[in-house]
Amino acid sequence: MNIVLFHSTHGLRPAVREAADRLRAAGHEVWTPDLFEGRTFDSVEEGMAFKDGIGKDELLRRAVLAAAPYSERGLVYAGFSLGASIAQTLALGDDKARGLLLLHGTSDVAPNARVDELPVQLHVAEPDPFETDDWLSAWYLQVRRAGADVEVYRYAGAGHVYTDPELPDYDAEAAEATWRVALGFLETL
Repeated sequence: MNIVLFHSTHGLRPAVREAADRLRAAGHEVWTPDLFEGRTFDSVEEGMAFKDGIGKDELLRRAVLAAAPYSERGLVYAGFSLGASIAQTLALGDDKARGLLLLHGTSDVAPNARVDELPVQLHVAEPDPFETDDWLSAWYLQVRRAGADVEVYRYAGAGHVYTDPELPDYDAEAAEATWRVALGFLETL
């Protein structure tokens, strides 16, 4: 499988590279675009401020340019938190997308988004301050209405970006469960 994996507001940190290596070890080809051009952040607030300075349109432009050389192959779009929202936007707009793997995040669904049973898997903490229960319920209905085949996995007690061992949110048990399920999901695509 060809996978483009987008980083969170923390930037292209070692955990993203390690995730890509884990996916490669499972036989996938993986690209990890650096939308922040080398900048990384230890706090969500710093990363969000940097992201806001770049702007949503510019981030999406960078993401589209990064994915474009591979999109003809039929990509699985994946991402962490902010990167998941970017991956979702791109996958719902790419008729060749093979799947969507969301880790720690979602995004608004365009009212005109239409896919043909696109496989989507979401892994998110429970509770998650950025992905509240009400938001996730509405998101799920919107993505289903767009035509996606959606699976949602919640991890009680985990922090927001619980797969990054260098962040305070890290939860080893939830992270391993996430990767086990996600790798199984990718095998089905």
